[in-house]
Amino acid sequence: MRDINYDNYFWQNELVRLRAMEESDWEDHYYNRFDTPARRVLNYEVELPPTVTEAKDLIARFAEFKPGTGRIMFTITTLDGQSVGGINLNSIDEKNGTFSVGMQIDRDHRGKGYGTAAMQLVLRYAFYERRLNKYYGSVLEGNLASAAMLRKLGCVEEGRRRQMVYSQGRYHDEILFGLTRSEFEQHYPPEL
Repeated sequence: MRDINYDNYFWQNELVRLRAMEESDWEDHYYNRFDTPARRVLNYEVELPPTVTEAKDLIARFAEFKPGTGRIMFTITTLDGQSVGGINLNSIDEKNGTFSVGMQIDRDHRGKGYGTAAMQLVLRYAFYERRLNKYYGSVLEGNLASAAMLRKLGCVEEGRRRQMVYSQGRYHDEILFGLTRSEFEQHYPPEL
């Protein structure tokens, strides 16, 4: 196979490259399922113990952008190909132009800007290629890293659902964020 020239590739920026999930990604998913604090703020619950079968089945379901899954799942890699996490575009409402994003950065790679860089790529795709108009998402109170990342991307805190999620023996607030296409354009104008 010829060497690939990524100089003008849409799915990368100065820090990360997004690619389709591959069958071999099951090990990363399995590894990440043992990070209960990260999974709790991602899915708002404590998950049951992970299994190899579950990890392989999940990856098989979403690998290579299979249609009909309701999600567009990517593996986030560094520019040299090291997997650092996953991100997905989900809850797409074509009629109203709204969508959400789910993401987890592997424990060993957090705090290095990979999540923000991956979000920029997915938001650019959603706004400039899919003609969607508004990203909406939420974080649990206390998830300072995710809230800071969303603000850095230009997201606006739109409200709070009080005592919405029960975990760790108490109820937690869910903080709502949103970002419209016009707000995104202020930070990241379309490229020609």
